[in-house]
Amino acid sequence: MQPSDWETVGELVAWLDENSPVAPETDRLLRVMKLSEEVGEVSQAVIGVLGQNPRKGVTHRWEDVQAELCDVIVTAMVALTTLTADAPGVFEGHLDRVAARSLGRGESDTPVGGQATGRWSDRRTKIAGDSSLKRT
Repeated sequence: MQPSDWETVGELVAWLDENSPVAPETDRLLRVMKLSEEVGEVSQAVIGVLGQNPRKGVTHRWEDVQAELCDVIVTAMVALTTLTADAPGVFEGHLDRVAARSLGRGESDTPVGGQATGRWSDRRTKIAGDSSLKRT
């Protein structure tokens, strides 16, 4: 992912903020909920590729699935940027922890926010209560 991708997402968030008819607190919730809608569209496209609905038959191509997955990624980036001013750092830190856990790239005990805790349960509690994750 390139820094310019996050800049573009920031521009999208600013555009959405400027044109929103609802309060910022509601926007945060709706942007997270929007992910469910987008994931549903991925499922619909896969069903369409496989022709699973006998009434409709084959209605989509794998390229449609790819486009819908990209919509999920963009929507998640928008939601994350809405929740924190450091979305790129939060994402990079999370990806590093997933890689460490899944690919054995070393043990990472540093949660979002940079405070080492040593245990996953402690980390989860600290992350959940971290006010730096909340956008004001």
